[in-house]
Amino acid sequence: MTGPVRVLIVDDDALVRAGLTMILSGAEDIAVVGEAADGSEVPAAVAAHRPDVVLMDIRMPRVDGLTATESL
Repeated sequence: MTGPVRVLIVDDDALVRAGLTMILSGAEDIAVVGEAADGSEVPAAVAAHRPDVVLMDIRMPRVDGLTATESL
């Protein structure tokens, strides 16, 4: 693989998303390409951002991470 690993962060807590983005953005070989606040946003975010990795919370209020993962 060439270039950085493209990561999509999914969590219902904006502070957690911001913290993970800050931490991961510090690595030269990782690029945070997008964020989503709920599992229902995951299919569209994956289609739009084409991440290599989706870092997702499994407990979210509307559509949890397990259900969102199954839909991918």
